[in-house]
Amino acid sequence: MMTLNEAFAVRVKEIMKEKKITQYKITQDTGIYPSTMNYILHGKTKASNFKTMALIIRALGVSVAEFFNSPAFEFENLEIE
Repeated sequence: MMTLNEAFAVRVKEIMKEKKITQYKITQDTGIYPSTMNYILHGKTKASNFKTMALIIRALGVSVAEFFNSPAFEFENLEIE
């Protein structure tokens, strides 16, 4: 079981690897501080807001629906608090 933030981080890293996108590129495209992006990618944030998530998803070049269409986001895999 993972938290939503951990699932988000896993999915971002998955797509970054698939599309060969660097963390640096994401921070440049979104304006998110590198340290904040690092916390997000390591699932260390308590709660990312949807605006931040949407900026990252857009920078990855996928739709919101495509991003969340992953087993990582199925309720049986998530720890909902």
